[in-house]
Amino acid sequence: MKKTYKILTFLAITSALFSGCHDDLNQDPTIDPDSFTEQNVFANADEAKGALAKLYASLALTGQEGPAGQADITGIDEGTSQYSRMLFNLNELTTDNAVVGWGDPGLPNLHEMNWDSSNDFTAAMYYRLAQEVSFCNSFIENAESLAEDTEVQYFIAEARFLRAFAYYNLIDLYGNVPLVTLVSTELPEQSNRTEIFQYVESELLEIQDLLKESQANEYGRVDRVAAWALLSKLYLNAEVWTGENKYTEAVTYSEKAIVSSYSINTNDANGNGSAYDELFLADNNANGAQNEFIFAINFDGNQSRTYGGTTFLVHAAIGGDMDPSLFGVNGGWGGNRTTSALVEKFDDAATTFNDDGFPTAWEDTRALFYTDGQSYEINTIANTFTDGYAITKFKNVTSEGNPGSDAGGDFVDTDLPLIRLAEIYLNYAEAVLRGGSGGNVNTAVSYINQLRTRAYGNTNGNIASGDLTLNFVLNERARELYWEGQRRTDLIRYNLFTTASYVWPFKGGVKNGAAVDSYRNLFPLPANIISINTNLTQNPGY
Repeated sequence: MKKTYKILTFLAITSALFSGCHDDLNQDPTIDPDSFTEQNVFANADEAKGALAKLYASLALTGQEGPAGQADITGIDEGTSQYSRMLFNLNELTTDNAVVGWGDPGLPNLHEMNWDSSNDFTAAMYYRLAQEVSFCNSFIENAESLAEDTEVQYFIAEARFLRAFAYYNLIDLYGNVPLVTLVSTELPEQSNRTEIFQYVESELLEIQDLLKESQANEYGRVDRVAAWALLSKLYLNAEVWTGENKYTEAVTYSEKAIVSSYSINTNDANGNGSAYDELFLADNNANGAQNEFIFAINFDGNQSRTYGGTTFLVHAAIGGDMDPSLFGVNGGWGGNRTTSALVEKFDDAATTFNDDGFPTAWEDTRALFYTDGQSYEINTIANTFTDGYAITKFKNVTSEGNPGSDAGGDFVDTDLPLIRLAEIYLNYAEAVLRGGSGGNVNTAVSYINQLRTRAYGNTNGNIASGDLTLNFVLNERARELYWEGQRRTDLIRYNLFTTASYVWPFKGGVKNGAAVDSYRNLFPLPANIISINTNLTQNPGY
């Protein structure tokens, strides 16, 4: 078992305390009379730490039994409802980065960009985030009784970070949502996007000094650098979300995170000439990659089983002629692959081509594509895994080539970074180019070149200051961060997600791609939430 999962020791004890309905961001947790009570769970700091574990686990797991059974959210397949699987579906599958061949009701609509307010997947993410807010509210309220304990003060600051992170996602995905920071039985009023933004900003600014110092916390728990990094992300999107640009603030907090003790992983532990792929292997909690992870979801193939997370990212990307054993699992689900639009981002690094002139090998080691038996262009998405290149980015093998801890090969050990330092390098560069003061282009270029030197294994891919443009940064974000839950947000910031300025295969349900209505920059609030809470107004277009 991974050492990092000792934090989950008390999960079974605390789970009933935090279970409740998911009708809205206003949720009143209920207690099983046969379980431990709040007085038990918050009797002392050690017990409270177990309750804190549930807040982290809510982003990783889906219910009380794992991988399925006693689901936190009903009405959708349990494994499908896991947070990072939903993040992939909403922020990657809707873009040029990914398609899926499965026909689950509502799933094809995501890449075709024609979802509605009854879509199970857009609703499931809302419920998942609402659950996290509810859990955090309950924890903070109950932990206050132990607030004189220094460790509990850190716990409360972490819970506030996780609540702010949930609201960061809600701003991004849904816009105007209820702002609920107390346990209550009343239906909440709707807040606007600017109000939610200001709340997240103020929370992060307030807790930055209440969290532990850089890397002073246990791996898997956040520290103050996570607050700075999330502020970097928040400020980078401020102009879209509030109409007011905060690029100077984005530069400031990017730089604070960059000069911390976190570092870009350059450790090529498996000796294959690439330190990049170490970030996505089964031992990425210990192979050097962990020093780049500012905030990650931890997984263990035996102790934290789920059909979401990296188990989903590994299995769902295997099909066609691919050998599952090379990925440390027992089989592929034949679902996810990518479009030619992502592959094209690596054209300058292509070294080998097939008979049709399409690239099959690249000098840039981030081009983790499987091409044997796969077509470059997609003609049919549904049930045709071999249409489109496959992605080999995530694996359940260690740096030494050993499979993960689950002997059956079902569940994956690989941790999933939600914020890593490489992204903050890219945030800094973009914010400088967008006019943020306090930084400079030469420093931005040096950060970009660190990433490209790692990717190429030499300086062949390095750029000069004249090469650094906003379009270059967007493409570099695609090359560095694909399938990590970033792409939709990036395209919206560049006004490319819904417009005709940039299309990709099957955007808008059209083979060659087409623009869609701009209201799809936001997802709808779930239809049943609107019917339950008459205080809420649906997003335009839905």
